[in-house]
Amino acid sequence: MRLGVVSDIHGNRIALEAVLDDMPSVDRLVCAGDVVGYNPWPADCVATVRERSVPTVMGNHDRAVAQDSAFRFNAMAKAGVDHARESLDDDALSWLDGLPEARTVADGRVKLVHGHPEDPDRYTYPEEFSPRMLGDEALLVTGHTHVQDHRVFDEGVVMNPGSVGQPRDGDPRAGYAVVNLSEGQGGDAVTVEERRVEYDIDAVIEAVEAAGLPTRIGTRLLKGQ
Repeated sequence: MRLGVVSDIHGNRIALEAVLDDMPSVDRLVCAGDVVGYNPWPADCVATVRERSVPTVMGNHDRAVAQDSAFRFNAMAKAGVDHARESLDDDALSWLDGLPEARTVADGRVKLVHGHPEDPDRYTYPEEFSPRMLGDEALLVTGHTHVQDHRVFDEGVVMNPGSVGQPRDGDPRAGYAVVNLSEGQGGDAVTVEERRVEYDIDAVIEAVEAAGLPTRIGTRLLKGQ
């Protein structure tokens, strides 16, 4: 089975379109959360994910938008949450609110979480990836940090596909991954291809300003911050 893996789209329609255009043929897409937040197009991104029936887990921004909370968010994050809440209709908000914190796909061989299996809001950076994070699955997909990387262990693979809509690993290109699942057990059965694609960041900056969002939401994208 071949999976296209995305995370942290954060309302960036232009980046999402670039990723989907660049992605090779896969059997299905999966998403590790935060479809909305920050950028100007939350409704478009939710609609795209829903139209493609992408198995998705709830990110902290998804929860904040759906449940009308923005606890401990900075001004940029809060502005993005408020914008998304104002932009989404009741049906889209209900979809966000119904997302689970964790889910499995591929007959239980792949588990999706946003932050950490024990805490969906925990930032888990690649140097913290551990086989202790794995259960029965061969592949654990995380998001939240916006840092693309993976680690292969005898027990399986722990990965972050990177952020589609707001990379924070110093590479401004939209991040995603393609995963091949073969027969067998553990890390030997999983191959991860990390991919990056350029997109029109200037157009996002213009849209951020037109939407009245904080300017740095757009300009930070130029440096992958």
